[in-house]
Amino acid sequence: MSYLVDENGYYGTFGGAFIPEMLYPNVEELRQQYLKIIGEKAFQETFHKLLRDYVGRPTPLYFAERLSEKYQTKIYLKREDLCHTGAHKINNTIGQILLAQRLGKTRIIAETGAGQHGVATATVCALMGMECIVYMGEIDIHRQAPNVARMKMLGAQVVPATSGSKTLKDATNEAIRDWINNPVNTHYIIGSVVGPHPYPDMVARFQSVISEEVQTQLLEKEGRKQPDYVVACVGGGSNAAGLFYHFLENPEVGIIAVEAAGKGIDSGESAATSVLGKEGIIHGSKTLLMQTQDGQITEPYSISAGLDYPGVGPMHANLYASGRAKFLSITDDEAMHAGLELCQLEGIIPAIESSHALAIFKEHQFSSSAIVVLNLSGRGDKDLNTYINYFNL
Repeated sequence: MSYLVDENGYYGTFGGAFIPEMLYPNVEELRQQYLKIIGEKAFQETFHKLLRDYVGRPTPLYFAERLSEKYQTKIYLKREDLCHTGAHKINNTIGQILLAQRLGKTRIIAETGAGQHGVATATVCALMGMECIVYMGEIDIHRQAPNVARMKMLGAQVVPATSGSKTLKDATNEAIRDWINNPVNTHYIIGSVVGPHPYPDMVARFQSVISEEVQTQLLEKEGRKQPDYVVACVGGGSNAAGLFYHFLENPEVGIIAVEAAGKGIDSGESAATSVLGKEGIIHGSKTLLMQTQDGQITEPYSISAGLDYPGVGPMHANLYASGRAKFLSITDDEAMHAGLELCQLEGIIPAIESSHALAIFKEHQFSSSAIVVLNLSGRGDKDLNTYINYFNL
């Protein structure tokens, strides 16, 4: 069984392109062109040159000595927080803006939750001199104010989504409406491995530079390319897809995906899709989705603005359903304390999204000889107010 996308855009039974008629030309153009364009030598050369000289890749694979000592296992952190803009999101936006240029698009739209993808999109639009509109939930605009300011400084127009839960789901809805109304000149840079095919695969390919680097770096440090486990937080799941990508087909590498349990799985305020979700369609793809008995989407909750999505990317839905990945759920409290622990043991302030992944070491026992690579997907600058309020700093 392959865990990569098939020729019809599915991961097992998940994926596909469930889209309104008016979006068909846009999505079909992408589907027909993306592999050809990405595969061209000139595209790859430009992409990797920007990743090196602009983003700052390769990012370090850091052996967290004090954290490893505490939990009696070998913990390596893939330092995506050291990318330009402070998170892994820039890998994908660089790739997609180069693709948009090749398709002759002049206007870029995006959705954002925590603001990191919005900042990354605004950054590449400034770099390439393209118009940029970012949709963001009204609640997220308030709790991620520094990122909103950064987007505006970079020249982007930030448009609040005021419907529904006023978070990531609703921002995505607004972006899709915009794309329907502006089909000819606009490219929609989706920020995660969600949406209609080919987006989940396209975003995963751009983010796969993460696991590609891990293989090379681990060979230098440990004399082997494969860790025993790879660990990442999952909302939509692009940082996880990037870390998992080159290990998906190797059953010897354990895959651990960490979701946001919010105030508890059974609290009614959670975003633990694997536990609470069932098959459904959201934003153009069939996946696991938190929904009521009659199919209405359940509002997700997490203290982390990047993890409160009611679904999960179809790649991850398949990893869960097939048993290839182990899914764990971490509460707000567990995540916040794990983030503070990393600050005080390693001198690194992580994004709260990444803190969810860090919390598993209290939940899951690893052997002393195991090599665990955890994706530190973003830095905590954007979350300082949340940390300050939570810990009364």
